Amino acid sequence: MDSSGTFELTSSFAHLVARVAPESLPAMTDGPQLAPHGTTIVAAAFTGGVVMAGDRRATMGNLIAQRDIEKVFTADEYSVIGIAGVAGIAIELVRLFQVELQHYEKVEGIPLSLDGKANRLGALVRGNLDKAMAGLAVVPMLTGWDIERRQGRIFSYDATGGRYEETGFHAIGSGAAFARGSLKKTHHRDLGEDDAIAAAIRSLYDAADDDSATGGPDLARNIFPVVMSASARGVRQLSSDQVADITTRVLETL
Repeated sequence: MDSSGTFELTSSFAHLVARVAPESLPAMTDGPQLAPHGTTIVAAAFTGGVVMAGDRRATMGNLIAQRDIEKVFTADEYSVIGIAGVAGIAIELVRLFQVELQHYEKVEGIPLSLDGKANRLGALVRGNLDKAMAGLAVVPMLTGWDIERRQGRIFSYDATGGRYEETGFHAIGSGAAFARGSLKKTHHRDLGEDDAIAAAIRSLYDAADDDSATGGPDLARNIFPVVMSASARGVRQLSSDQVADITTRVLETL
């Protein structure tokens, strides 16, 4: 608020909320052991864009807190965000990020560049640093179609908001090491979209085989990963039936 008693308009929705209603920002008071955690998220680039997929399990200590949680979301028309870490804070952060992008476009009249989106997300993660130090960390991953470069790109983060661009593929969450090991064997730069989706689903299956916190495709309950792709056509989410068909084909080749 300036000396005249009015608020200066800013293109950052998060900064605006911090001034007028800081209590609305992501927050949690329960201890880490009481907070459901979500994992695992994978991303794989293909010739015309990038795919992101997330398993559906949330854990609370050694318990399965939820079997069908969604961890992959549309950020805007050309970008996708996936979340790992404390589920409650992470979902609030996603919603804030979505509004942040909408707010910027309304104020500035143009959408943020993909690099700008990646920087804004890093700032939001950094705002949760005090809770991360208390064990309530949120670690997102951002993918999207870069309109200027005409390619799909992948960005990862650490708990302090540090931003890193990944090449080819990446994974976050407790099953990340196993998922990346799987993608090393199946991913290459000339993959088409369908093959990239199949590689991502297989990597989640492989991660679930070794990591109890990662939920693989559940054929009995009809629960399958959430899969989205970003390309020059925009963001597309595969239907549950489409993911089920691809999953079935993947499992038949194992």
